[in-house]
Amino acid sequence: MHGPLAEPCFGTPSVTLLTEGTYPHSHGGVSVWCDQLVHGMPDVDFRVLAVTGTGDETPVWDTPAHVREVRTLPLWGPPPPGRAPRGRRLRRVLTDLEDFLLSLLDPAAEERFPAALHTLADHAARGELSPALRSEGAVRTLARLWNRPDLTTAAARPTLHDALTAVDLLEHALRPLAAPPVTDGITHAVSGGLATLPALVARHRHGVPFLLTEHGVYLRERYLSSRSEPYRWPVKAVLLGFFRLLAEEGYRRAALVTPGNRYNRRWEEHGGTPPERIRTVYNGVDPAAFPPAGPEPAEPTLSWAGRIDPIKDLATLVRAFALVRRELPAARLRIFGGTPRGAEAYRTETEKLAADLGVAEAVTFEGRVEDIRDAYAAGNVVMLSSVSEGFPFTLIEAMSCGRATVSTDVGGVREAVGECGLVVPPRDPEAMARAALRLLNEPETRARMGEGARLRVIEQFTLRQTISAFRDIYHELAESGRPGTGTDTPTLALAPAAGGAR
Repeated sequence: MHGPLAEPCFGTPSVTLLTEGTYPHSHGGVSVWCDQLVHGMPDVDFRVLAVTGTGDETPVWDTPAHVREVRTLPLWGPPPPGRAPRGRRLRRVLTDLEDFLLSLLDPAAEERFPAALHTLADHAARGELSPALRSEGAVRTLARLWNRPDLTTAAARPTLHDALTAVDLLEHALRPLAAPPVTDGITHAVSGGLATLPALVARHRHGVPFLLTEHGVYLRERYLSSRSEPYRWPVKAVLLGFFRLLAEEGYRRAALVTPGNRYNRRWEEHGGTPPERIRTVYNGVDPAAFPPAGPEPAEPTLSWAGRIDPIKDLATLVRAFALVRRELPAARLRIFGGTPRGAEAYRTETEKLAADLGVAEAVTFEGRVEDIRDAYAAGNVVMLSSVSEGFPFTLIEAMSCGRATVSTDVGGVREAVGECGLVVPPRDPEAMARAALRLLNEPETRARMGEGARLRVIEQFTLRQTISAFRDIYHELAESGRPGTGTDTPTLALAPAAGGAR
């Protein structure tokens, strides 16, 4: 279901969407957003460059005819084509690599990062970078560098194994630099991080305007996930240094940054985006596609929808539900959503937690549902327990269906809910349980909040508003990027995005 389209407008430029781990190979909120965008502008020539895992992923979205090309940029799988440089050429690559690594590890050298990144991109274009990073010389370069006494990594006594690990991870992360560059139109990265690499190269080499949309804060999520990664501090120092400087470079070089909420804006300004180049555009849904959900279940039921992933913090949800069951023994928790590859162990942990808390018989994992509206209708209250979000589709879809919600106070959640739902701190089962019990025990409050939530979506968060906002942005970027108008960092007019800017 894609809802009403914006009116066709001829002369819209071509747009290359840059994705990472999402559209068109994965389900989830960002993929839904991409699908809405391309279906909402049938007159635009879209291309998709998708950063993927192995390149063997099967698309789960049918792209429409005006998506001219879908190209994958696998991080793993076979390495990019190219021959290992030798002699003087290898020494040149390793010298440039050392400059790049130093920018990641030494605060005094951070200003070298942009030039060092584009130098590595030049090596990648010649097929030299990936083979060089797999060489013994690259490992020894890092091992020598981070043992310098003036760098903080030296105190951790990094090992040769650490160097092997860090260089291997960097080799995979930098593979998108080897992609043939985009030479025309607009690049539109739909997240920060590795998806911005082709956009930065296209801007640097060909002056292609670069639009960055952030749903969640990519850098924040990297920080969160690093806590559970099995690497020692020196390895994490390299990786987090890379992702931080890449985020800042994307913020600085984008012609426009369009966060999905005002919370993200603070990260983007702190990361170096001039405030005049930030424009908030909220996600939207079609209220006709998500009508009121109808009768509630007879038993007190909490429902949750999303992908099974640690960032969704189902552990807190299950702990909160166990507290709810103490007061309402008939309560149920229904969890809807698929388990992505790599998250199987997390689902098993969550199921074990439910068993350990004595509520396994009342917690059901329903898997993917044919119609997501059924997931919202399945509960008296719809829950969101994430530790990081952008402007979550599941929340505004549930609101459009007229269901009351309990959500964690992350990202743009409070902006979405307003006074039409309950918001609690993340990782706080007791607060979540109190909010859920209030709504389960007060049907009038629940009904009032559900009705208000639907009206809020209709007034502020419709798909038509979102599509119109991005159509306007594409036109502004195309105009600013034409010869003679200055493509270094185009400055856009600051007229409000239709229905979406705040």
